[in-house]
Amino acid sequence: MKLTYSYDHIRINEYSATPKYIQLTNSILSAIESGYIKKDDILPSICDISNVLEISRDTVEKAYKNLKRKGVLESIPGRGFYIIDNQVQQQLKVCVLFNKLSHYKKILYDSFLAELGDGVAADLFIYNNDLTIFKNFLADKKDRYSHFVIIPHFIEGTEHAYEVINTIPKHKLIILDKRIPGITGDYACVYEDFENDIYRALEEACDCLSKYHTLKLVFPPNSYYPKEILDGFYRFCQHYAFTYKLVHCIASEPISPGEAYINLQEDDLVILIERIQLLGLEIGKQVGIISYNESPIKRVILSGITTISTDFVKMGCIAANLVRQNSHEHIEVPFHLKLRPSL
Repeated sequence: MKLTYSYDHIRINEYSATPKYIQLTNSILSAIESGYIKKDDILPSICDISNVLEISRDTVEKAYKNLKRKGVLESIPGRGFYIIDNQVQQQLKVCVLFNKLSHYKKILYDSFLAELGDGVAADLFIYNNDLTIFKNFLADKKDRYSHFVIIPHFIEGTEHAYEVINTIPKHKLIILDKRIPGITGDYACVYEDFENDIYRALEEACDCLSKYHTLKLVFPPNSYYPKEILDGFYRFCQHYAFTYKLVHCIASEPISPGEAYINLQEDDLVILIERIQLLGLEIGKQVGIISYNESPIKRVILSGITTISTDFVKMGCIAANLVRQNSHEHIEVPFHLKLRPSL
């Protein structure tokens, strides 16, 4: 057995949202697959890797335990860790690009990883709704992954997003959440139908909404939220003869009895609830609230907040199966209304 100084082929990306122990595991597996690390090679010690890569000893130890569970690594007391099996095949290497981190994205990502199962390397990166960051990130990574799973939400430059996305080989591309006009070729997609989803959800809630005369959609300006939400909201209000208004800033919006609010952002939801309570109005009777995106906390706040939400667990599972099957289907993800006392 020989000592392998393989730091050049063992990398940690500080900008990746993938846990470092998973990055380290995948990096070592890739080095074995590429032949840089061979059977019977001794890996650097936990302390050495920790110092060189500037990561914690716990992270290295967790990665090494992961490799031992996979049957790749073994240890000899006093001699260190060595490779016992170099027959590694990581055929699937997935780059996951999310616009931002949130509770709902975590649900989606956890579901995606669980459905992918073992033997698949997945790296998560966040581009903060910035098309330039997104473009620069893709520039040198198209040949390093078998698949790219992308949520394409941008605050600026949306009209040019398809040009950047079209540079990805279509057999590698899975679009999540939102369809982008202009993307060509045979690619996979798991999407929400934003216009019809909100229309159908409000239609399902029509009996509860009938006690309110005005519907207000809190839609932040210069945001990444799809404009199709507005189209569905306007169409519903016009069809069912509700007075309606688009609200950009809930902090300064007058609030009166007989109004129901549809809220997209968590921060705005907190402000809305606080202001209604300060006015002494009763939520669910004098003022109604509907919040986008289901979460456990909304089941208990104020005895329950009514939500309209896509099924993020389902979205992750479908995306993982598209990767594994190398499918190019376009699949609409379910959307649900959960009626609770806030309406």
